[in-house]
Amino acid sequence: MAHEENGEFFKGRGAQVNTHNKFLKQKYVLDHIEGLDELLLEDTRTQLFEENAKKIVSESNSPDLSHFVSVNPYQGCEHGCIYCYARNTHEYYGFSAGLDFERKIIVKRNAAELLEKHFNKKGYQPVPIVLSGNTDCYQPTERKLKITRALLQVFHKYRNPVSIITKNNLVLRDMDILTEMAQMNLAHVNISITTLNESLRQKLEPRTVTGMGRLAVIQKLSEKGIPVRVMVAPIIPGLNSNEVPDIIKAAADRGALSAGFTIVRLNGSIAEIFTDWVHKAYPDRAEKVLNMIKACHDGNLNDSEFGRRMSGDGHVANSIHQLYRMACVRFLAGREMPSYDLTLFTPKGGKQMGMF
Repeated sequence: MAHEENGEFFKGRGAQVNTHNKFLKQKYVLDHIEGLDELLLEDTRTQLFEENAKKIVSESNSPDLSHFVSVNPYQGCEHGCIYCYARNTHEYYGFSAGLDFERKIIVKRNAAELLEKHFNKKGYQPVPIVLSGNTDCYQPTERKLKITRALLQVFHKYRNPVSIITKNNLVLRDMDILTEMAQMNLAHVNISITTLNESLRQKLEPRTVTGMGRLAVIQKLSEKGIPVRVMVAPIIPGLNSNEVPDIIKAAADRGALSAGFTIVRLNGSIAEIFTDWVHKAYPDRAEKVLNMIKACHDGNLNDSEFGRRMSGDGHVANSIHQLYRMACVRFLAGREMPSYDLTLFTPKGGKQMGMF
């Protein structure tokens, strides 16, 4: 595949454009540059930017994400998933939600140190923490930096429950820690599978592990007694919505205990990025896909209404809900994720003994 200048795809990238950052007054362009005899080329390599974070634990109290506590060691994600809701957060750092999100990765090397400080705050009460709620904690650069592994070591040391969300098989590297934590009911793993159609995956999520590869991850984790949930997310009507039963069945066959789903929503700059992408990737059905997404969100591509924003509404969404429920009943009946054990948490000074 050629570069965007030729009207084709950037090789190995999801977004095909760098959308304007609404927080910036100015922007630069690469076309119609007067006085230059040759193209002004961008650096297309992945770049890492260091952030000296002051805190690492964040909590959302949105009505549909009540008390959602998460840790994000990275901002931006090289996986390049075209639909990713986290793209908009990159604009807070002065970058674009488009190609910048995939090529300019912000890393927090002091994440484990900050997590340990958080656990030793006076009055801290243990809660399950999601790793991570924004971008994938096992994205490619983690293989070298090992920030996520350092965080898991802190979770294990303090016996604090952790829930991992990933679509990368790098999670298998840390099975030693996860196996021990699972034995104490301190770890859940959520594996995201958007499609088993390899042609679709290559366009939709260009730098991710294949769908079959993620099913293998579910099996290997399950065989070690690590509880796994399959996340069929996001469901994009007209692209992968027909795959819901097949994904849930395949995951259940490999040991998954539960499932979850979301319906895609295209807030902020993601609407422009996705619209550009779908017209280039699937020009024959682009408008149909966009109209079906709108049908799930009161006629809009974006949706910020709590309760509807992630699950959708209307006849298209209802048909997806029914397909999902039927698949869960058929393939996951009698299974459930084990409850976390919050009683094992041990701060640095040791457990306090009761008076009586």
